[in-house]
Amino acid sequence: MHIKVYFGDKPLFLTDTMNDEIEPYKHHDDAIFIDEFSPPAINSIIHEMRLQKIHAGILFHSEIEKLKKSFIKKFTLIKAAGGLVVNEDGLLLFIYRRGKWDLPKGKLDPGESPEICAIREVKEETGLNTAVLQKHLITTYHTYEESGKHFLKETDWYLMHSPNQEKLEPQTDEQITTAAWIAPAELSRYTNNTYLLITDVLKTAGYL
Repeated sequence: MHIKVYFGDKPLFLTDTMNDEIEPYKHHDDAIFIDEFSPPAINSIIHEMRLQKIHAGILFHSEIEKLKKSFIKKFTLIKAAGGLVVNEDGLLLFIYRRGKWDLPKGKLDPGESPEICAIREVKEETGLNTAVLQKHLITTYHTYEESGKHFLKETDWYLMHSPNQEKLEPQTDEQITTAAWIAPAELSRYTNNTYLLITDVLKTAGYL
């Protein structure tokens, strides 16, 4: 089992096993590998991941759940949810926000479940009223800084279906300038300018 945490576009793997995805990073000169579970070890790898010269990290330990809890405690945790919406023609719903192609997502309101949040965010950010939740796809993690504080966003992603190509209305007050239906055959044009965690969502759904 492993958990992938993005620092910008740099992956940090919290893992209890070395699989085919993780193993190559262990031998990269610009990656850091730590096989110790302690507060200093966690502090060290977080520090290293923020250095420009480091492009990946591995924190290895057999007790993955304890490792995850200790890692999360170093951040303010923000929970969010989002959706990969597919319509009856097999087109995928994307948004364009702050210079990147993205999928609709957002923070949970107090007392809100991830499933309800995902549906709400799709509606608010794209104007789509007909999205129906199908199944959970993946949980992604990424870090960011705001007002001098360190945050870790945990996002639950869901596969959704829409029965038509309903007219879309991007939420411009959230800096979304475009909401569009994209054919899977054209995905490479958009994944060249998206976040790596979005490609993880698409891979999990079988589109990459």
